[in-house]
Amino acid sequence: MTRRLLLGYLSLAVLTLLSLGIPLGYVYGRAEREQVISSAEDEAESVSAFASLSIMAGREQRELPNRARHCAERIRGRVVIVGDDGRLLATSHPLSATESRNLVSRPEIAAALRGRDAIDVRTSTIGGVRYLSVAAPVVHGDELQGAVRLTMPTDAVEARVHRIWLLLAVGGLAILTAVAAVGLVFARWASRPILELERFAHRLADGRFTTPAPVTSGPPEVRSLAATFNQTAARLEHLLASQRAFAAEASHQLKTPLAALRLRLDNLEAELTGHARDGLSAAMTETDRLARMVEGLLAMARLEESAVTPEPVDLDQVCAERLRTWSPLFDRHRARLALLGDRVGQALAVPGAIEQILDNLLSNALRATPLGSTVTLVLRCSAADRRQLPARPAWIELHVIDEGPGMTADQRRRAFDRFWRAPDAPKGGTGLGLSLVQRLAHASGGEATLARAPGGGLDAAIRLRPAPRASQGRPSRIGLPRRVRSDRSTPESTPSPPSVRSPA
Repeated sequence: MTRRLLLGYLSLAVLTLLSLGIPLGYVYGRAEREQVISSAEDEAESVSAFASLSIMAGREQRELPNRARHCAERIRGRVVIVGDDGRLLATSHPLSATESRNLVSRPEIAAALRGRDAIDVRTSTIGGVRYLSVAAPVVHGDELQGAVRLTMPTDAVEARVHRIWLLLAVGGLAILTAVAAVGLVFARWASRPILELERFAHRLADGRFTTPAPVTSGPPEVRSLAATFNQTAARLEHLLASQRAFAAEASHQLKTPLAALRLRLDNLEAELTGHARDGLSAAMTETDRLARMVEGLLAMARLEESAVTPEPVDLDQVCAERLRTWSPLFDRHRARLALLGDRVGQALAVPGAIEQILDNLLSNALRATPLGSTVTLVLRCSAADRRQLPARPAWIELHVIDEGPGMTADQRRRAFDRFWRAPDAPKGGTGLGLSLVQRLAHASGGEATLARAPGGGLDAAIRLRPAPRASQGRPSRIGLPRRVRSDRSTPESTPSPPSVRSPA
């Protein structure tokens, strides 16, 4: 902003200087030339009057040469006086015979010998020097007696004009320098509070509520804007803090009564029979669902409380680890879990986000997949230009593809809403899993999408930015699929599905 303000000030100053300096230079140059011409005309008339008196008195041979030399010395030029027949009467400098014969052919002398009343002014260049020629007729009454021709160089006039243009240019540069110095001070004074306000706005956008923006410097409008921004930031911080505190406190307060309720239901199980046991099972199922909902709310509250900066995460390692953790659970449900795709290296993600995303997506896929089917984890790189893909992928994609009934387009649009579940969704879900997945993806600088899988199931995809080259090695060439299966035993604690995705 400082540069733009300074550029605006300098543009106005340059426009003003050009509007004033160029006309001033032209006016001065024209005045200098007119002054020289006027001086030459006065000298020509003076010599013409003297020559007329000398010719009338018959003293032209004695007086005119001296007069011509004195006038030539005064004007630092040349003077030639000819008679009415073109004969040379006097000259301030020696002339050759050819030059003497050609004097009458000079346009200005010829015009003066024709008795023109006006003085003829011409310019010519001789030897690289511009000359000004002035010719005047020598008359006495109505009788034409001859002509006078003055020739003077204009290099002194041109030098003065060039000097004025140089002075105007130097003065303009000095003025521009002063304007730049003053404009820079003013631009910094005007833009510094705006830049500070911009930095505070970026911090606010990142969730970092720091000290208020300063409102003691800058123009009054900027100070008013900073004060309004501070009020808005304070109100927003208060609202968000209240919302997070309510979600966290409510979730924590619900955990204890839920645990007590589940314990009481467990104690009643041995005393009930028949239809009462069925009702007790339904109550315990709903209690478990409510507990998972509370856990989901706590997870979302913790995510909103901290604005964590994404860090490089090895997707290959995380996916392989989650494959080993979930494979025994898939085996118990008579389903298969496979990992395909490429070695993609590291991606930018919030610490722990990839594990939570995979747990939610795999839990949903396990609920929706039929017996004997396969849920596939696919890693791949994507770029706008495929020719650049081996060198620098634009995105790293993580897909969880199942072979279940899938979702309709309307259900896929609403699947990321909090607490939303399809009408035919299996029991036990809370509707918070996919919402948490989307928030984790956004916090990591990526995005989450749902699409129809080629086989009719659901393709849940997470797109993440690749980590900088300094923090990861170059991934292997795209297009070499691999398949990983785990033969390890069931882990000590199998993750419970935090949410349910409703098939169509």
